[in-house]
Amino acid sequence: MAPVMSNEETGTGVEPSAPPAVSPIANVPVRPATNEGYESPRQRMFWYGLVAAGHAGAAFDAWTTRRAISGGYGVEGDPTQRPFAHSGAIYATTQVSPLLMDYVGHKMMRSRYPLLRKLWWVPQAANASLSWGAAIHNYRIVP
Repeated sequence: MAPVMSNEETGTGVEPSAPPAVSPIANVPVRPATNEGYESPRQRMFWYGLVAAGHAGAAFDAWTTRRAISGGYGVEGDPTQRPFAHSGAIYATTQVSPLLMDYVGHKMMRSRYPLLRKLWWVPQAANASLSWGAAIHNYRIVP
């Protein structure tokens, strides 16, 4: 097989043909494949604060519930938590609800729908306030 020689080596002075210019089909900006741009650093910090408040409230609720039940001052009102109220497993099971609300809040914050992006904090704030309210109630019933 003979070696391929360039135009400079052959000295013919003939330029190779340039490919035709490609024109875009539509002159419209491309939307990003992900919705990473919807989340601001300030929202992320606020989300982490709500994560901490929700999980701390759930842990405090578990501690005060166990304290009230072991002292004989009440019973667990949540039927799904009742089997775990007399053991240390209540600390793990109370973390499930805040975890779900963290996930829902994060998905809402990154949603493509403007209304959901404005109300992303509601599930986490509602869950945290319910946990803290239950914990304070339980704390007050034990002398």
